[in-house]
Order: sequence, then C-alpha cells, then structure tokens
Amino acid sequence: MAADHPPGLDPVALRALLDRERPGLVRGPLTGRLIEGGRSNLTYGVTDGTARWVVRRPPLGHVLATAHDMRREHRVISALHPTGVPVPEPVLLCEDETVLGAPFYVMEYVSGTPYRTAQQLAPLGPERTRAAGFGLVDTLVELHAVEPEAVGLGDFGRPDGFLDRQLRRWGKQLDASRNRDLAGIGELHASLGRALPRSPAATVVHGDYRLDNVLLDGDDRITAVLDWEMSTLGDPLTDLGLLVMYSIPLGAPESPVSTTAEAPGHPAPAELVERYAARSGRDVSAISWYTAFAWFKLAVILEGIHYRYTLGRTVGPGFDRIGDLVPVFIAHGLTTLQEG
Repeated sequence: MAADHPPGLDPVALRALLDRERPGLVRGPLTGRLIEGGRSNLTYGVTDGTARWVVRRPPLGHVLATAHDMRREHRVISALHPTGVPVPEPVLLCEDETVLGAPFYVMEYVSGTPYRTAQQLAPLGPERTRAAGFGLVDTLVELHAVEPEAVGLGDFGRPDGFLDRQLRRWGKQLDASRNRDLAGIGELHASLGRALPRSPAATVVHGDYRLDNVLLDGDDRITAVLDWEMSTLGDPLTDLGLLVMYSIPLGAPESPVSTTAEAPGHPAPAELVERYAARSGRDVSAISWYTAFAWFKLAVILEGIHYRYTLGRTVGPGFDRIGDLVPVFIAHGLTTLQEG
C-alpha cells in the first residue's frame, strides 16, 4: 500500500474534484493518511505540501445509509461555522460515489489535541485540566444557545417524544446485539422508561460530547468540536448527562472508553452540572436520569462491541476486556437512578 494512498481515499480523484469545484484551492499533488480514532466514519488528513484539509467518509464496505450520513454532518458544521461554536470550516460535500466510492465531505484542518486518557492529560497539571473541563461545559452551553431556526436547522430532527424514542431505539439496539444474560439491564431500561423527565426546549444536540471529541490548543482552548455523526435536534440535557457520565472515574485504567475523569484536577460531576445550570439557565434537577441514560447507552454500545468480538468480527487489541466493563456501566446506571 502506497503511503500516499490509504484505502478509501484517492488523492488524484479528490484533487480533480477540488480543482473543478474550488479552483485555486489546491496548489500541488495531494497526499493523504488515515487519522486514527472515531468509532465508525473514516477520517483522513490531506495535504498539498502547504495547506491541509480533512476528509470524512463512511467506513469501507456496505453500511446503513442513515448511520453514516455525510450530508447531515456537513450540514450541521456548515450551519454552526458562522456561530460562536468552534467547528472546522466546511470546504465541500460530494455525494457522487464515483469519486471515492462513497459520499464524503472535505473541511479545513484544525490543529489541536484530543485528550482521551488521564495519562495524556496528566502533563497539563491539575489547574489546566480543571480549566479544560470547564471549557468543555462552556462550549456546550454555547452550542445549546444556538437557535436552530436561525441557522437553518429547524428541521434537523424531531424533538417531540425525543427521550421516549431514544430509549426505545437503544433498547432495540441491545436486543439486536447480545448473546448473554446481563443482570440488571432490563431493570435499568424499564426504570428509565417509568421516570421519563419533561424535556426543555429542543436545541442542536451533539450526541457524543466529551473531551476526546474536541481539539484543545496550547492554551487549552477548544479549537474545534468534532464527530457530529450523532447530532440532531433534541433534549440538550442528554449531552450534559453524557458529559457527567464521562466525568465519573471508572477505576479501569485499561478502559476502552475515555478515562480523562481520572486525571488530577478534573472537575467533579456536580461542578460541571452547576456551571452548566448557571450559564445556560436550564433546570438541571433531573440530571440523574440523563446520567443514568448515558450509562445505559454506553452499556448497550459496549455490549454491541463485545457481541461482535465473540463472533470474531472485531480487529485489534483490547476488545477482549470490553465485555467485563458492561456490568460496571449497568451498576452505575442503576445506582445513579436510585440515589438521584
């Protein structure tokens, strides 16, 4: 495999398209590399030797159209780019599958670091880590303050019945991807269904908002929020619940999910919630439900990965340990609901 031609990216075809659609943008031959990370869609860094861009496309092979909708991702960053929410500038959306074999979009390259583990955060020290945690909340408040209608996203989702639909969707996902008994997961799902909170006014929801889905610069400021593949219009507190969940230390250093909560100085969950409430003006009294829902959702996602591992459909190290984490997430979810 040539270093300048990773699978799923054809630099020559890409350049021809950019020369047609954005004349003068590219100054020389393009080379590209696959950027690691991201659960599903593929991300490539592309350069002409001077400027840099990023290409996003669905995984290789057959995928469900809705699960990897490039048009949605491109649409949301295009709508948010003129606002105060830091997102990369979109360059081009291409739905012609003859160019790269799938729809894709190109955006500007933004420099910065995604922090996934406590070890990566440790060199920043407690004060900078604390500031980064609070910066994450402030950017979320900014996202949730965007008026969907005003940026052309008024029809970006169906907010009515959002939580009920989400709960049913993840319940179906669980049924479709498990082959073992999981103590307590049925109880967690049912308890969440019995205690559905009333959603505040709908906002643009990121859907997977956490520290390793943003880039931080040398001054610990967020330069870009990435991975919008789960974004929609819905209940903003689902984003906050997920952020709270990721700020609770799991005590599993080999965890396949983000361990940034273990870093010295990371704000406590209550501090994040308090800051969000103060800055957004939203009622956060039901946050334990949203946090428990986040534990449930992650348990389902991890069980799906474990299920594929047992069928021999995953590649790479670390998958053998994922199954052991699922009961931990279920227990956290139940405890969170019971203790409120």
